[in-house]
Amino acid sequence: MAKVTRDDVARLAGTSTAVVSYVINNGPRPVAPATRERVLAAIKELGYRPDRVAQAMASRRTDLIGLIVPDARQPFFAEMAHAVEWAASERGKMVLVGNSDYVGEREVHYLRAFLGMRVSGLILVSHALNDNAAAEIDAWDARVVLLHERPEAIDDVAVVTDDLGGAQLAVRHLLEHGYPYVACMGGTAETPSVGDPVSDHVEGWRRAMQEAGLSTEGRLFEAPYNRYDAYRVGLELLAGPQRPPAIFCSTDDQAIGLLRAARELRIDVPGELAVAGFDDIKEADLADPPLTTVASDRSAMARAAVDLVLDDGLRVAGSRRERLKVFPSQLVVRQSCGCA
Repeated sequence: MAKVTRDDVARLAGTSTAVVSYVINNGPRPVAPATRERVLAAIKELGYRPDRVAQAMASRRTDLIGLIVPDARQPFFAEMAHAVEWAASERGKMVLVGNSDYVGEREVHYLRAFLGMRVSGLILVSHALNDNAAAEIDAWDARVVLLHERPEAIDDVAVVTDDLGGAQLAVRHLLEHGYPYVACMGGTAETPSVGDPVSDHVEGWRRAMQEAGLSTEGRLFEAPYNRYDAYRVGLELLAGPQRPPAIFCSTDDQAIGLLRAARELRIDVPGELAVAGFDDIKEADLADPPLTTVASDRSAMARAAVDLVLDDGLRVAGSRRERLKVFPSQLVVRQSCGCA
């Protein structure tokens, strides 16, 4: 049986092969609705399947978007990757996901692999982009959008949350309950001081405490981002003689680990300890008690990142601030803070 070609589809639909291409690729030129319906009907009748490999060789671009995240096992990054996949599918693209595991060499590995595959663009959630990764991006002249984090090593367009302002919202809310002070579970010594959301969360906590005339000295505790290590840090912190009355955690994963430690030590939350987090992962609503946290619109952020990485004019002139697309944060009040 002869292979069905684009010419066959064009003849049956009574149009040109260019119009067939516009329908298949959703552009670059618009197609009248009636014509589009004829082309789609012809494709279905003939059983036409586009040769994606040939298309990629001709255009030197694939229908793929590369997405590099630190660790897709963590709920926040899993939900972000899912949102990017949905947004990409709306644009007729598929997503390749690589996990850097917070290791610079693995990040460079995936950068080289994805860019070598001629992805249409690259969305990068980088914990701390190093000079090697930045050089790799420059060498390929890649279409890159930073998502969630904005490391200083490169100056590409970034889509981020108002991390600093969101942290201030959470800490102010805890203080409004009348707690004498709020401690903070931040990152580790390896957490970048600039461009990292956790650093901004810590700074937001610090500013909210200073606004209230409260000292932050000795009230910042280091903990990895994941719930398992945060649980172990929480056991030590909550069993100590200077247990804080309230704790703001830089991630929901940390907060969930802390809640587990409190439950194991028979510390009532929020009766004896108030807890708030940041990210509003889906599990936050199922925590015991349900976790007060800070949310951002991950779906809108993912769609913005996909649109930016696919649309022309990505590399625009202007200051670094103008190259940031900042989405607002929203306080989500549940029970762990002391609210009914």
